[in-house]
Amino acid sequence: MTGPSGADVARLQVLADRQRRELSRLRSRAAARSVTDVATGVLMEQLRCGPAEARRQLARLAGESGHAVEALAAQITGQPEPEAEDTASAVTLDWAGIPNAPDAAALAATLLDEALAPVGAAAVALWAAEPDGGLELAGQAGLGELAASRWRRIHPDMRTLVQEAAAGAEIWRPSGIPADDDRPATGLWPGGARALLPLSRRGVPEGCMVVWWPEPLEGFSPALRRQLTALADLAGQALDMNGPAGGQSTRHRAFWIFGLLDALLEGFWFARPVAGDDGPVADFRIVHASGRFGDVAGQCSHELAGCKLLEAIPQAAVAGGLFEACVTALATGQPQQLSGDLVPGRHDPGDHAATPAVAVAPLYDGVAVAWRATGDAGRLATLLEHAQRLGRIGGWEENLRTGEVHWTEYTFALFGQERGRPVPIGQLRSRVIPDDIPAVDGFRDALLRERTESAAVFRVVRSDDGSVRQMRAYAEPVTDAAGALIAVRGAFQDISADYHTQLAFAAAREQLADTEQRAQEEHRLALRLQQAITPRVSDPVAAAGLDVVARYRPSGPGNLVSGDWYDTVLLPTKEVLVVVGDIAGHGLDAVTGMVAMRNALRGLAITGEGPATLLRWLNGAACHLTDGIIGTAVCGIYDPAGRSLRWARAGHLPPVLVRQGKAEALELPAGLMLGADPDGVYAEVTTSLRLGDVLLLFTDGLIERRDQPIDDALNSLLWIASRPVTADVSSYADDVVAATSANTDDDACLVAIHVR
Repeated sequence: MTGPSGADVARLQVLADRQRRELSRLRSRAAARSVTDVATGVLMEQLRCGPAEARRQLARLAGESGHAVEALAAQITGQPEPEAEDTASAVTLDWAGIPNAPDAAALAATLLDEALAPVGAAAVALWAAEPDGGLELAGQAGLGELAASRWRRIHPDMRTLVQEAAAGAEIWRPSGIPADDDRPATGLWPGGARALLPLSRRGVPEGCMVVWWPEPLEGFSPALRRQLTALADLAGQALDMNGPAGGQSTRHRAFWIFGLLDALLEGFWFARPVAGDDGPVADFRIVHASGRFGDVAGQCSHELAGCKLLEAIPQAAVAGGLFEACVTALATGQPQQLSGDLVPGRHDPGDHAATPAVAVAPLYDGVAVAWRATGDAGRLATLLEHAQRLGRIGGWEENLRTGEVHWTEYTFALFGQERGRPVPIGQLRSRVIPDDIPAVDGFRDALLRERTESAAVFRVVRSDDGSVRQMRAYAEPVTDAAGALIAVRGAFQDISADYHTQLAFAAAREQLADTEQRAQEEHRLALRLQQAITPRVSDPVAAAGLDVVARYRPSGPGNLVSGDWYDTVLLPTKEVLVVVGDIAGHGLDAVTGMVAMRNALRGLAITGEGPATLLRWLNGAACHLTDGIIGTAVCGIYDPAGRSLRWARAGHLPPVLVRQGKAEALELPAGLMLGADPDGVYAEVTTSLRLGDVLLLFTDGLIERRDQPIDDALNSLLWIASRPVTADVSSYADDVVAATSANTDDDACLVAIHVR
């Protein structure tokens, strides 16, 4: 890779200047066309006519008034007049400032676009006189290559209006060719208006300019006649820059081939070199562009004719691009090939399969640039190549009569095989591991002996690196008209990735099965342990005038067992210990933690200490004597003599007191979660109870919801629990559990204590 040279930089700077000038010209032209289009619309509305008739009327009015079409359009619409020079001056600047002078084709295109189209003309042609008295078509715009090819040369003995005008006569035919005129009519639109004017070189008529209108005109106004006569004079002067008439004619004798190439190729240019100040080729001027060409900027062939290559296609200046290919072809005389992306013709730039193939070759005194799309066959071939690559598939065919074996490129890559050395089906068994030879033999016998379609899977040892690949083969026999086997063909597909994935899935399934089995065993063990210490239905504790009912609600079948627990114990002092707790987590660890807390609390309660002290000791055991147990609990000791309940809590929800059908939450004393802080402090509260009172102790799984704050959930429980309690406290507990609607997939525990 080399950096750009000084010449490249200079060429790009000149190109940038040209592009700025072209942009300014296009903006001016767009402004003029905008005003003209608005005026055409106004005339269509006022005259109630079509757009073509409105444009003709606008041109007629401009000719009669002596104003330019754009100026008259501005007056009609009330818009500012577009900044533009008069038509003749603009045309002169359009080619007089170009070094080496334009070709006649470019001159004709400029005349039509800049001066004639605004007055309704559809085509223009320039003929140059030859030494024998004949006329050679030097350039045209608007006729098309087919019509122009019929009038490339007018024989000196042929009587035509073109020859009469070339001799010095001005011919004005506003209504086309009269019916009694039997002379050959050049061009198109025999009924449309036409004007034939001589082209003079140094005051001597040596050519003819013909302008066609598609429909008749009411007449040629004096202003329009002056404008066309001035254009003919300017055209004659411009053609004189190109040298003697003979030289101009000689260059155009070969233009017949352009029509032929246009018909044969999808796109075609012819360009001549333009020398720089220091001698080497600085650019190429496009003399001819096929009628079907249109670039990404919307330029048509007649707009490109006469333009310089680097001006029309700026990306051609890149290293290795179109400009360099043209220079090389001109200097060496050898054709050049390059990517079609550098020629922005009408193809989809994102469709790589449709990218055209481009060739540059020397032709006469310039170069020919031609391209063609790959077509359906090329697209299908590219699609097949991508399909083989993406599917890791390689095709093959073996001629059994000649022994020839053909592999696609990707088949060689699959086998790691050297190009040009495919493996016949009879030798395929030498490329597989010994355990898979029977599969290959069966595959071959089904094809050659049984003559049936066959498929097989076997492992292939690659030639390049010795790796083993899992290969799937498909094949079918090919027979002739007599039924004789003449060939076999098929495909190989590398399925190693799928095979390894299947092995990984199989291993994962086995591991998952083991994991599931262990999880089920752990679940059964935890469930049995929980049921042993926390029965779902607890018989009432008939002691000290209390009915104690416990309810346990699992989160659902198949879920992990949680650490919710409760306990009621009649102490030696005739007091009753009532506890509800919740150990964090699920499964066996939570259940074993629950067992540890329950048993520890039972042992500590024998000391006769109060609930706050019991929770403080239990917290110390959770912090120091267990493996990371964290949980909540509420612990109460009921004294039947005074119907009082001393209670404390460790991060747990408050108990709910139901009295005379109204439920309210008891005020919470201080107390951290168990296992959170070894120095945790717990406060104790005494609550007096009355006959008929019901005290509810529960875990958060009874009321907690994901879509509701815990305070709102607790208020909902108070509303549910606010109802009269009959002697059957068991039914009351069932109703409370059924009415709550937690949604956190957590187990729930409820203990209802009825004072009787």
